[in-house]
Amino acid sequence: MRGGLAKRVGTPDSVEVIDFHSMPDGRRIAFRHRAGSGPTIVFLPGYMSDMAGGKATALFDWAGGAGRACLLLDYSGCGASDGDFADGTLSRWRDEVMALIEAQVEGEVVLVGSSMGGWLMLLVGLALGERLAGMVGIAAAPDFTQWGFDAAQRATLARGEPVFEDNPYGPDPTPTFPAFWRDGQANRLLDAPIAVRCPVRLLHGQADRDVPWDTSLRLAERLESPDVVVTLVKDGDHRLSRDADIARLIGTVETLP
Repeated sequence: MRGGLAKRVGTPDSVEVIDFHSMPDGRRIAFRHRAGSGPTIVFLPGYMSDMAGGKATALFDWAGGAGRACLLLDYSGCGASDGDFADGTLSRWRDEVMALIEAQVEGEVVLVGSSMGGWLMLLVGLALGERLAGMVGIAAAPDFTQWGFDAAQRATLARGEPVFEDNPYGPDPTPTFPAFWRDGQANRLLDAPIAVRCPVRLLHGQADRDVPWDTSLRLAERLESPDVVVTLVKDGDHRLSRDADIARLIGTVETLP
């Protein structure tokens, strides 16, 4: 069920309709859904990102031309959704993604996760069970609450204090709040086999300064699926959002069932 009125954004020549799904506590989650054939493609943005990003919109536009079903969303506290970003956690956002899939999607799902969205992709995939038809990770960053912070930062977060870091993508520092960090530590996956058995494709730039590219290799080893392919892009950065990167992403999605 859709839990709110649609919102129209954009210029008169290019209007996009954003719908809203109401969670049990009343917070509204913004989404865009396009009906079509095949397993529904669900894009999961990265940390502090939303469905207006270049990869998400390119995938949504391609899906429209290809007749594929596609779902985009903003996590609570991000984009057009309700909420405070400081309240966001992986578990909270996983539950929002699952609620939208249950409400909007019939049949199987292909998850596409970017950076933190690649970690969330794994958590959602585990919850989906047999409905999971495939996954595509873009600089997937599972367990970054551990390897992404030094000992002093982890101690600060453990004391209940936020950590702020320089943001290469904008003027304001990037915050990490204690609730997100604690939840992330409780949802680490790379220390044990991951019970995902569908086809998985992992794309990673070797010039990525945010997520070490060998993270995708570690993830490939932990996934129980025998059908895992890692593609390394030697000059690719963290975002992998150049025209060639977008074409590679779409081509990768096309190869999945």
